Amino acid sequence: MSDAGLEPKGREVPVEHDEYHFFALLSRLKYIDRWALMRSSQPENLAEHSLEVAMIAHALCVLGNERHGKSLNAERAALMGMYHDASEIITGDMPTPVKYFNADIRLAYAEVEKAAESRLLATLPSDMLPVYQDVLGHGDDYLHRLVKAADKISAYIKCVDESHAGNEEFRCAATSTRETLSRMAEEMPEVDDFMREFLPSYGRTLDELL
Repeated sequence: MSDAGLEPKGREVPVEHDEYHFFALLSRLKYIDRWALMRSSQPENLAEHSLEVAMIAHALCVLGNERHGKSLNAERAALMGMYHDASEIITGDMPTPVKYFNADIRLAYAEVEKAAESRLLATLPSDMLPVYQDVLGHGDDYLHRLVKAADKISAYIKCVDESHAGNEEFRCAATSTRETLSRMAEEMPEVDDFMREFLPSYGRTLDELL
């Protein structure tokens, strides 16, 4: 009996798999700098920003649950914060004054963001797709608004850091971001809690913090 075409015993036949680029693309968040039109004393990339937003979003939910009788999913908020700027891997970081210059530009950019998210999601296998569609999706429910508030808090922290470094470039951004956060705090008390209790520590020296 011929053994032609048979693999030797003990040797596995290699199985070919499709390749998916989703996480390799996400790894490039660290190459995208924020505040592109601003002179910064310390560069900030999207990977750093996304981690900070995730931590703040989680904290806002904890504050809401423990102090204000809410039942917010803190872990989901953290995950949404991690991925909230994922589409910018394709679009790049659009400076806020440009993005919100007028309604036409804002609507056009929203369509660009949506197309970028679809392109990014297309790099996932079909069985994982629904989970990440849900995480990357935009909405107007309370949790999405909390993540947006966390994003604004992170931006304000950057303004505070730059101010303490003697950089006046972020002065107007600090004022407008603080005003936005004040409006958010009127509807989200956990935002007010974070601003009052945690923000004052930013800009302190390490010796002061410890």
